Amino acid sequence: MRTRSGHAKLVLTYAILCLLTFASLYPALWIVLSSFKAGNSLYSDTFIPREATLVHYEDLFERTMYLRWFLNTFKVAACSTVIGTFLLLIASYAISRFRFAGRKTTLKAFLVLQMFPGFMAMIAIFVMLNAIGLLNSHLALILVYSSGSVIANVFVAKGFFDTIPRSLEDAARIDGASHMKVFLALIVPLSKPMLTYASLMIFNGAFVDFIFADLILRTEEQRTLAVGLYRMVSQRNSTEFTLFAAGAVLVAVPVTLLFLFLQRYLVEGLTAGATKG
Repeated sequence: MRTRSGHAKLVLTYAILCLLTFASLYPALWIVLSSFKAGNSLYSDTFIPREATLVHYEDLFERTMYLRWFLNTFKVAACSTVIGTFLLLIASYAISRFRFAGRKTTLKAFLVLQMFPGFMAMIAIFVMLNAIGLLNSHLALILVYSSGSVIANVFVAKGFFDTIPRSLEDAARIDGASHMKVFLALIVPLSKPMLTYASLMIFNGAFVDFIFADLILRTEEQRTLAVGLYRMVSQRNSTEFTLFAAGAVLVAVPVTLLFLFLQRYLVEGLTAGATKG
């Protein structure tokens, strides 16, 4: 009876996993196949297009400013990743290794800020950016994305630094290494999994963000991919749904490739940062 019960539970588990996998993959597969359909409608009689065509991908670059939007998005995401990773690195290392006045208060403040969704502060950020003349600029997005990444990832990064033995730093200092040399030559190389995870999260967040980018950007030349594609199909009487599907597929390609190539470091950084802190 126990064997049969165990087999039944195993079959039920696999059935649930298969159902969840199908529910997760179906929307993505539907968008991919729709991008190859002739015409403008995402809905048709067949799930698989009868006649596959690449005309929507061609129209994407000929009829829209997709390439400009892509370059804008990549610039914002890349700059946000570099600046955000640097800020996260020095902030989390300082909190992990040094004891200073206000350290616990800072950690509590970061924890409280994580409890609230970021869009609650959008109006205040909008007013601040407007006051300093940064509306409709990519610099505004870079500043917000890079600074916000510190709050979002500081506990994972701090937890990772907590797992690095202090004896390694003490041995380096005995050999005459300065604090800066210890940090650059010892801590940073050991932090590669955590830095990869943090960089990937920052890049992905900046690359696909829509809400804040739509609030800040005003002209078509400054738009990012998410905003540009949305505006393309939100116009009155727009029927460019398969064109939107083609754009959505191309948006997912860079992020998907990054996750595939960096998945080992992604898992290592996430699990190591979650073991202590």
